[in-house]
Amino acid sequence: MSRKQAKKKKKKGAAEPHTLKGVLDITRSGIGYVIVENLPNDILVRPADFNTALHGDTVRVRVLGGSAKKSGRQQGQIVDVLQRKQMEFLGKLEIGKTAAFFTADTEKPMPDIFIPESALNGAKDGDRVIVRITEWEKQKKPVGTVIQVMEPGNEGDMAMKEILMENGFPLFFPENVLEEAERIPDTISQDEIKKRRDCRDVLTFTIDPVDAKDFDDALSIRLLKNGMYEIGVHIADVSHYVEPDSALDKEAYDRATSVYLPDRVAPMLPERISNELCSLRPREDKLTFSAIFQITDTGEVKQYWLGRTVIHSNHRFTYEEVQEIIEKGEGLYLDEILLLNKLAQGFRAKRFKKGAINFSSQEVRFKLDESGKPIGIMVKESKEAHQLIEEFMLLANRVVAENVGKVKVNKKDLPFPYRVHDTPDEMKLLPFVEFAKKYGHTFDTKTPEGIAASFNLMLQDVQGKPEQHVLEQLGIRTMAKAIYTTENIGHYGLGFKHYCHFTSPIRRYPDVMVHRILQEVIDGDPEPQKKLESKCKHCSEKERAAMEAERAANKYKQVEYMKEFLGEEFEGVISGVASFGFWVETIEHKCEGLVSINSLLEYDDFRHVESDYSLVGLRSGRKFAMGDKVRIKVVAANLTKRQLDYEWVITSSLKEETGAAKRSGARKNVPAKKKGSKK
Repeated sequence: MSRKQAKKKKKKGAAEPHTLKGVLDITRSGIGYVIVENLPNDILVRPADFNTALHGDTVRVRVLGGSAKKSGRQQGQIVDVLQRKQMEFLGKLEIGKTAAFFTADTEKPMPDIFIPESALNGAKDGDRVIVRITEWEKQKKPVGTVIQVMEPGNEGDMAMKEILMENGFPLFFPENVLEEAERIPDTISQDEIKKRRDCRDVLTFTIDPVDAKDFDDALSIRLLKNGMYEIGVHIADVSHYVEPDSALDKEAYDRATSVYLPDRVAPMLPERISNELCSLRPREDKLTFSAIFQITDTGEVKQYWLGRTVIHSNHRFTYEEVQEIIEKGEGLYLDEILLLNKLAQGFRAKRFKKGAINFSSQEVRFKLDESGKPIGIMVKESKEAHQLIEEFMLLANRVVAENVGKVKVNKKDLPFPYRVHDTPDEMKLLPFVEFAKKYGHTFDTKTPEGIAASFNLMLQDVQGKPEQHVLEQLGIRTMAKAIYTTENIGHYGLGFKHYCHFTSPIRRYPDVMVHRILQEVIDGDPEPQKKLESKCKHCSEKERAAMEAERAANKYKQVEYMKEFLGEEFEGVISGVASFGFWVETIEHKCEGLVSINSLLEYDDFRHVESDYSLVGLRSGRKFAMGDKVRIKVVAANLTKRQLDYEWVITSSLKEETGAAKRSGARKNVPAKKKGSKK
């Protein structure tokens, strides 16, 4: 055997270095930890071993022999970056005599980015710019290009862009994606129409928010000769335009969802698709994927049909217009809207009877001026017009999932992206049940059905009572989070055994996957996808990232709005309690701020009673519990940290109590105020 062959044999037989996949978390000090699923301890990685990885990147890490001296934690070295969380950054440009560099505005340490002269795109020294990393060789500085020069002074715009980028959502579509979208023809060919069920002669309309631009669902209705109503749920046929593995498809999958911030939308698909080709605009022929039902006037679904269609929307309604028609009993297509509303309310009642949980959530919307600055806050409530659309979408989603759920390939269930929601976690549920008891609510925790029935009874009882908001919010927190997965465990919150997302493919990638698989089932040739579960996981993660971005943006706008009220007092409700203070949501604006425990030391020392969601004064016995009404003063509004600070306003009667408590404390040689108490 030659030396070369022996070397080859040795190499082949040698064990591969131990590598694991995880997400890199970089601390402010610059040390990294790779979080690996199902591994009890994170793997410590020193900056010299990052190998171009940045905070939030999905990486492959090689575990090294030794462990860190202090923590005993395993140490590792990143060998590969599998997926970047963020490619675009906001920061400052510095142009020297020989080179230009960009420093990102980020709490997490990262190297400066080298900007070639040809990639400055008009940016000048000292400009605030957005830069995209274009290449990064190991052991070298990253190279980038300026993609936008920021206007000085518009801090709100910069903050929204930064929130999107931090959460892994790019601000711009790559050129090849935009070009691909532009190449798609406007006209629908006769050949394509012939392949579809033609619904253009049936009365069809859309119902959407007043400021919506992408209309991805429409309803059609007509009376059949057999006395039943044919009701169609028509969904934009995105999968006709976005073909698998195309540049458009890859970009849509990477984003996985549209992100809705108070003053903008970061869409999953370019506007050419979302606002033009696929948007079900009135008086235009559009390609759709439909669930068409035959329903009796008492709401019984007798049969359904699923497939591709072509529609022509007769009218575009806003929710407000439909609500007015329902309330006043007059207006365009009155009979059809009243019938759809009657059926929707029937479906809704049936759902709750079968175990769906009736959590009502209030959505806060900001009224913005031309520059995007909040000048007012409105609370959006779910009314019958919203419920009308919601119930027909739920019906379509459920029926599609039930239909595919019956399909077997080689005697196995066909992998499908279900939308599932698990039963409540006992560890979270029991403290909540104890807390609800204090307000006179008992819970049957023996079965999931019993829990759902107890929740509904409680939610019904608390309507209009002071504790309504706190019990609803805490109840929602005890619930599991809905996710996408191929393992169908049902949707507990909705009370459905089969459920998926079929109705919003313009703004959610799982719906695109559902459309493709459903078409394969209709064609009689479904092909199981091996990587579907990892795609579902990716979509669930991106959904969480979008929610984080939306929460951060709403918080920023709240702080921006409340900045105008520094020093003013408002009534509020305690919305959360921790060992370091309690959060208060103002009744008037629904803006949440923190009352720090340090600001209460003047009055008393407080300890945190976790089981009671409260802070209790050691001398006075004064209690701050979730749901309590308090008066607060706005003392600070930090836009950088997106944080509001409130102070509890002591009423005159409490001031007298405080004085008495202090005098009593002095008589007993107990200090009335313990500075720096950590209880």
